[in-house]
Amino acid sequence: MSDWIDVATVEDFLPNTCRAVTTDDASIVVINLDGRYYAVHNICTHEYAVLSEGKLDGEELICPFHGAHFSVVTGAALTPPAYENLKTYPVRVTNGWVEVDAEAEGS
Repeated sequence: MSDWIDVATVEDFLPNTCRAVTTDDASIVVINLDGRYYAVHNICTHEYAVLSEGKLDGEELICPFHGAHFSVVTGAALTPPAYENLKTYPVRVTNGWVEVDAEAEGS
């Protein structure tokens, strides 16, 4: 079962920015990398920190607390102090809306 959630219109979601989406079960950050969209869990796996409050540097999301880097494409933890990968989520564009599936794990 999928649970697609509207994040923003394509026109309102500027390139190289991110937006946080909260559901009953998850906090997700959706990233627009020059028109390619990705979504990962919004909480750092090292220590509770909201990643959407961190810095986006190319394809990496940097934790605002201790500076751990995560791949927004794969969710991989790239630098210490984080060693556990982030959960990823499917993203699609439908009728001009960027949507994320909060129930399914992406590949």
